[in-house]
Amino acid sequence: MHITQINTLMNVSKVEFGTSGARGLVSAMTDEICYSYTQAFIKYIQARNQDSIKTIAIAGDLRDSTPRIMTSIFKAAKDLEIDVINCGFIPSPALALFGIIEKIPSIMVTGSHIPDDRNGIKFNTPSGEITKKDEEGIREQNITINPSLFNHEGEFIEQQKLPSIDLRAEKLYLERYLTFFAKDSLTGQKIGVYQHSGVARDIIPKLLESLGAEVILLGRSEHFIPVDTEAIRDEDTQLAKKWADEFNINAIVSTDGDADRPLISDEKGQWLRGDTIGPLCAKILNAKYIATPISCNSIVELSEYFKEVKRTKIGSPYVIEGMQLLADKGYKNIVGYEANGGFLNHDQIESEGKFLSPLPTRDALIVIIALLQRANKLNLKISDLLKELPQRYTFSNRIKNIPTKESKLLLQQIKQSFVNNISNESLNFLRSHLGEITHIDTTDGLKIHFKSNYIIHLRPSGNAPELRCYSEASTEKEAIKINNTVINHVASFFN
Repeated sequence: MHITQINTLMNVSKVEFGTSGARGLVSAMTDEICYSYTQAFIKYIQARNQDSIKTIAIAGDLRDSTPRIMTSIFKAAKDLEIDVINCGFIPSPALALFGIIEKIPSIMVTGSHIPDDRNGIKFNTPSGEITKKDEEGIREQNITINPSLFNHEGEFIEQQKLPSIDLRAEKLYLERYLTFFAKDSLTGQKIGVYQHSGVARDIIPKLLESLGAEVILLGRSEHFIPVDTEAIRDEDTQLAKKWADEFNINAIVSTDGDADRPLISDEKGQWLRGDTIGPLCAKILNAKYIATPISCNSIVELSEYFKEVKRTKIGSPYVIEGMQLLADKGYKNIVGYEANGGFLNHDQIESEGKFLSPLPTRDALIVIIALLQRANKLNLKISDLLKELPQRYTFSNRIKNIPTKESKLLLQQIKQSFVNNISNESLNFLRSHLGEITHIDTTDGLKIHFKSNYIIHLRPSGNAPELRCYSEASTEKEAIKINNTVINHVASFFN
């Protein structure tokens, strides 16, 4: 037997906490590493709760590596004499909801939108997604490993087998929407479902049809496709326009890999921005208070629909903390959303005598259904819904394969040069192309505000070696143009 601390394993394995759980290369996420992280999580939960944990629920996305990692989690729990409910391959929010209802912890195996050579483990307490404080507690856990379980590559010596799939979590997730939205609320709508390799690809059609919609199934893939709702692939943009024209549909809907981020297009196949559909969903649900990351569009303040907007760092744990800060003031009707479109509701939502239970973790389906039923109820096109908001446009892109350390160094140099009024190549470039800088927000990365009303936000990704660039302007054309300008300039430093 040997004892180790999770912090040490993270440093050695490079499987580290990002904005949504622990993630890393599949090659680094060995059976032993995943087993160890699971035991650390369970021990942390046991230490935090007075009542001993007897059961956990697990689920996963459709990546090739997911079943193996789920097996490692199952074995780790079993060795701690914890029963495991295998919920199968279902959305992350479906698993979290099940854990909340059953008052048990849950663990989701997913890399969300990142490529198939990477994966991750998302931990949920009995009350929902872990916070940054919980992460610290997990990191500090000491665990005891039996080396006889693993070979030199960290693989199990004896083959493990998962328990049979329990369908209760999927059923509860569907019931959440079917009891809140009227069963005919989508009657007359023809909706395309871009299935690709998303774990909700069969659940979404089932839900839409139950609400009265005609469903067209599109683009199913047996190979994992890394659909990122913040940086939509050119091929997905072209496919949506082609499908919209070919099938004459009202909208196309989809999600990322684990269905906590939505994709929804208008009738022309134009994908909508996550930080545009977030405020729309909040308005439809009559939310009064919003928590949202610093990267999101300023539409939410400019609309004046909400009593207070709490800006946070990027990542659902920070949005959850932001919602809690609003709740601590005694507020009700609190929701959160992210630039990727993921939507969270802190407390119960009521509409026409029906209630939607709290779900303080990112969810995709609530946004999809809320917008579709709103458009249908008012006999509007999806594009018409956007006219309810101020005309402010955002665009995002990323530079891949940039070490986080190098990204942070570049941003630190820009910040210090601005604060100290020192000449800097990047600052000079930005001023010459975008105009005078009024101020820089360092809540998370660098959000640079210009007198021209342009906004540029640069931030290293928390999940991958990428530098993300968000831009905001008064027109979509301008937002794309300034984003490309900045991306090309910054990329030149790393070529």
